[in-house]
Amino acid sequence: MTDTELEEVLDFKGSEQLTMGVELELQILSSHDYNLTRGAPDLLEQLARRDHPGNVVPEITEAMIELNSTVHHRYEELAAELETLRDHLVAAADRLHLALAGGGTHPFQRWSDQRIYPKARYLAVSELYGYLAKQFTVFGQHIHIACRDGDEAVRLTRLLSRYIPHFIALSASSPFYQGVDTAFDSSRLSAVNAFPLSGTMPPVDDWAGFRDYFQRMAGYGVVRSMKDFYWDIRPKPNYGTIELRICDTPLTPRQAARLAAFAQALVAWLRSEPGIVPHPDLGMPYTFNRFQACRFGLAAQFIDVAGSRERPLCDDLTDTLERVLPHSVPLGGAQAIHELLQQVRRMENDAGWLRATAAREPSLGHLMLRQAERWANG
Repeated sequence: MTDTELEEVLDFKGSEQLTMGVELELQILSSHDYNLTRGAPDLLEQLARRDHPGNVVPEITEAMIELNSTVHHRYEELAAELETLRDHLVAAADRLHLALAGGGTHPFQRWSDQRIYPKARYLAVSELYGYLAKQFTVFGQHIHIACRDGDEAVRLTRLLSRYIPHFIALSASSPFYQGVDTAFDSSRLSAVNAFPLSGTMPPVDDWAGFRDYFQRMAGYGVVRSMKDFYWDIRPKPNYGTIELRICDTPLTPRQAARLAAFAQALVAWLRSEPGIVPHPDLGMPYTFNRFQACRFGLAAQFIDVAGSRERPLCDDLTDTLERVLPHSVPLGGAQAIHELLQQVRRMENDAGWLRATAAREPSLGHLMLRQAERWANG
């Protein structure tokens, strides 16, 4: 990797504004049996003929598609754009006798039936990772929050690692996989965990430290771009953001916007408290807290290293939402925070809705029909 290429990768394009954007990976379904189907090429061709907000791009297999919002300051603007883009996507899918759905996993698809989308990067990933590439037919939400500079991005990436379980529990929507209830609220993350560059950013202190780390990894030939890191949170220097990558795709666009508003308010609070630094033991219970949230969702236990205690995650999440609520008001996100608080107090997430709906339906195919209806009308 040349010095010029390295500079291009690590040139952090910072922003003063607390702007946000999201990426959502969606399931493409046959309207016949609601299994995954190879609809991405036709769907992208349909969408190219019509104007729509945001951007729609392929994902690693042909049964997936990714929608990208534009950059927003306020929750309602983001929610409205996502719902408008959803409507365009659903209309295009209808013309092709397809359906779309949120959710972190498809409950009965076979990964071996999937086909890699013929894009150079995805073919390279498939060549490197073998069957893991097809098993990566899972569906997540990525949230981008703008940062002033690389130093702030490193600080926020480390501080936000404490709140990874909170986002997992709120977004969890993948209880079913390969035809069974996994007993996890979020089984999707098991597919992510298999990649060797998953996990967390090393404990560097600033952007100079990160540059040195990246340069060494590039020198060993391990990475060539930030996309090679499958971390739960990573800096995104070409966007000038941090990117939270831990969420399952919610069942509705508005829930996706709520999660982004929570991340925005959390960053606003952490920005207002420059004295808050990562606890030296922050990484010690990280995998335990992450597992608990994946397995039990809002009913998980959470180890708070600063308080030297174990407590229900729902209690820590309630405290966190109440703490960031005042910071959400000037950003227009108070409604989103209030609605998330109500969900936590009722112990409700999408995984619970999926299990309750599956119990009423005669098959997982019928569950996917209801899931597609929820996405289209939610």
